[in-house]
Amino acid sequence: MIQWLYLSVAIVAEVIGTSFLKSSEGFTRLWPSLVVVVSYILAFYFLALTLKTLPVGVAYAVWAGAGVALIALAGYLFFGQTLDLPAILGIGLIVAGVMVINVFSGSIGSTH
Repeated sequence: MIQWLYLSVAIVAEVIGTSFLKSSEGFTRLWPSLVVVVSYILAFYFLALTLKTLPVGVAYAVWAGAGVALIALAGYLFFGQTLDLPAILGIGLIVAGVMVINVFSGSIGSTH
């Protein structure tokens, strides 16, 4: 179960890094740029730890899907960005896909 904790840390770190990209202004502002770099280093480190026990396809699907949904939420909460109905439905389908993988996939137990 530790792999899911590692994957969660990777997802949160990636979302933090992506959220700070805008305020880094093309890496011209020091502190937001440092947050981006450190966050991405942590994200890839914990993703690498996850890949010791989860198949890369499953781990990446969960990482990417959860990241998309969380970035959309962060955009709404912190940047005042809105989503139209097709965008909300699409993100919902991504979240549903991640849930299907976690609940029904036999691939999760396989590392080959």
